[in-house]
Amino acid sequence: MESIQNIKQKFGIIGYDCALHRALEKAIQVAPTDISVLVLGESGVGKEFIPKIIHKYSCRKHHSYIAVNCGAIPEGTIDSELFGHEKGSFTGATNMRKGYFEVANKGTIFLDEVGELPLTTQVRLLRILESGEFIKVGSSKIQKTDIRIVAATNLNMIESINKGKFREDLYYRLNTVQINIPSLRSRKDDIKFLFKKFSNDFAEKYRMPSITLTENSLKYLENYSWPGNIRQLKNLIEQISVVETKREINIEKLKEYIPENIPSLSLSKLNRDLNNDNFFHNNRERDFIYKILFDMKKNLNDLKNIVYQLIKNNQNSRFFKENNDLINQVFERITNRNSNKNPEITNNSIVQLKKLDHNKNSSEEKIIEDYDECVEENIQNSFSLQKKEIEFIQRILKKNKGKRKKTAKELGISERTLYRKIKQYGL
Repeated sequence: MESIQNIKQKFGIIGYDCALHRALEKAIQVAPTDISVLVLGESGVGKEFIPKIIHKYSCRKHHSYIAVNCGAIPEGTIDSELFGHEKGSFTGATNMRKGYFEVANKGTIFLDEVGELPLTTQVRLLRILESGEFIKVGSSKIQKTDIRIVAATNLNMIESINKGKFREDLYYRLNTVQINIPSLRSRKDDIKFLFKKFSNDFAEKYRMPSITLTENSLKYLENYSWPGNIRQLKNLIEQISVVETKREINIEKLKEYIPENIPSLSLSKLNRDLNNDNFFHNNRERDFIYKILFDMKKNLNDLKNIVYQLIKNNQNSRFFKENNDLINQVFERITNRNSNKNPEITNNSIVQLKKLDHNKNSSEEKIIEDYDECVEENIQNSFSLQKKEIEFIQRILKKNKGKRKKTAKELGISERTLYRKIKQYGL
C-alpha cells in the first residue's frame, strides 16, 4: 500500500490533521473493492479528492472516471444526463444520447451533491446499485452497466430522509462505507501550510512575490470560523495576492478582507434588531432567533423559581417576617402576576428594599441583594421576551396548522405547558 505522504503529493493535498489522514487511509483501503462510498463534509473541504484517489487505486483505473454535480443539473434533464435518452423521447431530443452511466461503463462515477437528486431519479439510481440495470428516457429496453459509484454531499442525510427528500434504502446502499472530511476550522494547525502553498501558487501564476503574514495575522486566520472552508481560504489568498502591493499582511489589513468573529449581542440590541424586518433573510432565521428567546425565557423562569425558593426557605428569619409583604410585591411583579394592576407599587418596593437596614444578618442581606439585582437586570427584558414568546408560539402553531402535540414537541415543552400558555396569552 502506498504511503499517505506519497498520495498527498500526487493529489496536491496539504495538511497533517489526524482526521484528514484517516479519511485518506479509508479511501485507499476501499479502493480495490467495488463497494459504494459516501463522502460527507461541509462545502469547500475538498471532498472531490476522495473519489479520484479511489478510482486511481482501483482495478477500474484504466477505464473512465466521470464527475457529475447533481445539484447543477436541472430536474427536467437530469435523467437524460445520467441514463441517456432515445431520439424523439421529448421536445428537443433530435438524436439518441448516451448517459453518464453508459459512457462510464466499467469505470467510476462520482455523484457530487447526491442529496439534491429528485426522488424519481433516486429510484433509477437505486436500481443501478442493486442490479446494474437502467432504462433510457423514452425507451423500454433494459440495459446493463458495470460501474463503481462514489457519492458526496454536504447535507444532513438523516434529516433529508426524515423530511421525505431522500430515500432511506438508497442512503444505505450508497453509505456502505462512509468517509468524513474534516472542516478547516477543526484543522487549525494546517492553515499555515495551506496559506504558504496557495501563496506560492498565486505568486507563480501572477509572477509576483508571495504574500506573508505577521504572527497576529496568522493567529487571526487560525481562529476564524471559515464557513467556506478551504475554498474560502484559497479565494481570500488569491484576492490579497492580486490587490495588495505590500507583501506582508498585518492583522488590520486582513480584517478588511474577512469579517471578525460575530460578537455576542446584548439583549436590548437583539430586541431592536428583531423589530427590524430587514434583520431576517427568511422565516427560518426568524424562528431560530425566536427559539433562542424562548429558551432564554424558560431559563429566566427557572432562575426566578430558585430565588423564590431561597426566599421561602428563609421566611422564618426576622428579616423576612418584617418585610414579607414588600418581598411578595416584588416577586409578584417579576412573575407578571401583578404587572397589569399597579406596576408603580413594585417599582417603589424595589427602591424601599434598597433602603433596608444593612445591619441585618449578612446572609439575609446577600439573598435580598442578589434577588434585587436579578429584578433590576431582567424586569424590563421580561416583557419584551414575553412578546417574542407569544409571536414564536403563534408562528409554530400556524406552521403546524394548530396541531398542539407537534407544536409542543418542536418548542421543546409539554402539551400541558403549551395549553396553559395558549390560555394565558389568549392565542
